[in-house]
Amino acid sequence: MDTLNVVEIGQDFLLTAMWLSGPAIAVSLVVGLMISLAQTVTSVQEQTLSFAPRIVAVGAVMLLTLPWMLQQSSAFTMRMMERLLQVTQ
Repeated sequence: MDTLNVVEIGQDFLLTAMWLSGPAIAVSLVVGLMISLAQTVTSVQEQTLSFAPRIVAVGAVMLLTLPWMLQQSSAFTMRMMERLLQVTQ
């Protein structure tokens, strides 16, 4: 296995990780921003107020995207197994 293959595997891994974590991070960011705006408008400065809605929103997104996430993880695993077979032959 040469350096190019290692770089391609690392790139594939990081891209897959980004795609899998993207929806949860995006929802967390949007919900946190909305809560921060609401806290600013209402002058409520409770730091723990944003955690519960954020956890619920991220959990809901994880449940909704779970089939897609499993499909992407399985596809990544299959790509890595195919690379392993190519290297061992």
